[in-house]
Amino acid sequence: MLEKSWKNLKSGSDIRGIAISKEDGNEIDLTNSVIEKIMVSFGNWISQKTELEAGAITVAIGHDSRLSANRIKNVCINTLRTMGINVYDCSLASTPAMYMAISALRCSAAIEITASHQPAHRNGLKFFTAEGGVSSQDIDDILEGAQNNADITPSSVLGNIRKINIMEHYCTKIRELISKNINTDNPNPLDGIKIVVDAGNGVGGFFVENILKPLGADTAGSKFLVPDGNFPNHMPNPENSEALESITFLTRESEADLGIIFDTDVDRAAVVAKNGNLIAGEKLIALASLIALKNNPNSIIVTDSVTSDHLKAFIAKNQGTQFRYKRGYNNVISMAKKINQKGGNCPLAIETSGHAAFKENNFIDDGAYLAAKIIIETAITKSEGRNLSDLIKNLSVAKEKKTVRLALKSDEPVEYADKILNYIKNYANSNRHIELDNENIEGVRVNFTEKHQKGWFIARKSLHDPEIVIHAESENVGGLKGIFKTIKSCLSRFDMIEKPEF
Repeated sequence: MLEKSWKNLKSGSDIRGIAISKEDGNEIDLTNSVIEKIMVSFGNWISQKTELEAGAITVAIGHDSRLSANRIKNVCINTLRTMGINVYDCSLASTPAMYMAISALRCSAAIEITASHQPAHRNGLKFFTAEGGVSSQDIDDILEGAQNNADITPSSVLGNIRKINIMEHYCTKIRELISKNINTDNPNPLDGIKIVVDAGNGVGGFFVENILKPLGADTAGSKFLVPDGNFPNHMPNPENSEALESITFLTRESEADLGIIFDTDVDRAAVVAKNGNLIAGEKLIALASLIALKNNPNSIIVTDSVTSDHLKAFIAKNQGTQFRYKRGYNNVISMAKKINQKGGNCPLAIETSGHAAFKENNFIDDGAYLAAKIIIETAITKSEGRNLSDLIKNLSVAKEKKTVRLALKSDEPVEYADKILNYIKNYANSNRHIELDNENIEGVRVNFTEKHQKGWFIARKSLHDPEIVIHAESENVGGLKGIFKTIKSCLSRFDMIEKPEF
């Protein structure tokens, strides 16, 4: 079983921790020693999984723009090579490109050094095998191996190292996707289309220089393309309000046909249509679903649990069926794969945070691939004299919505959270003004059915923190007040919750 210090490094199906000390006294937990132990454990794990000796294993390693990236990369490379494992050093690279490295370079596994959208002093590790991203259980196994004093056993032969520009391979793939799907004889298929990108000083600047410009797009006005691990302008995060305001303003100011914003390692994206119409969250799911359903009518779209019935209705109107599953990109992707393995047809797994994984792209959550698919639709709609946002104009939205996170002060937060959720469930079953959503898979989802107060909320355990997360939506202006009054009543009996003002 994982000890607390090692358990704190687990973040869903990734490893994340503090990599640079701050003035607030936070100590580094991703020390060189800790990283070395994790890499020894990973090297043993991949050897067992592939049934290969160290000398027959090759691991590709890349990183985002964080200041701690080179330190961590060097420890990873030196540890694996000491074990006799061969390494491709891919340097600055996006997370989806690192997965592609497995097939492009015919290597055994890949690692991206990133903490996604988290603050600059944090960093982490994402692992990939030929099957895709590793699971939460795999992370447990790797961390347990590290915890149990994993020391290097030096190989008699040092592993080879080779520097590789994996982004060159990756950008070729994305350019070909766009060119193939825009019906034009013009060798510059994006000629006459203006697209601006806000990369937030993460990895995503390549999208302008190596994809859009070579295809003829006008990218004037794009900002924050130079990688800078200080993130001096705003965090690269398609859910961050400051970041979304930035790309929305940029798209309007530049009079662009499309604006694109990526997260730090480019596995997520959000977009802005012409005239500044933001397409993020549920709107992005609707647009991506529409794109996926074009060639896959009567198929299933897997989303996370916090989406509305409006989205469900929109997908149904466009010949699809929504399957709400658990939060977490790895969860929705795993469910999509299961559906296909059992004979169903699921072309897309997508989470409201911007993680989108298409079946045609091996179910890798890939922000640049999603952006490319949306660029194709932008070109098509422009040629027809329409706006990209016209495609989702029939998606209804709630009048009000709000998300709150309730910190749990219990020493056993998982058990305490279960107690809270069970109480809410029983409360809903005994209250005639509300009803439990029995199709819900994660947490507790409650529907408000009164005419004057139509809406819903979902309460669930956080994936990463000792918290209960509550998301509520109302179909009536002012309706959230009543919904949160009910929630407050449910929670009043629990004294180990930091109760915010609803």
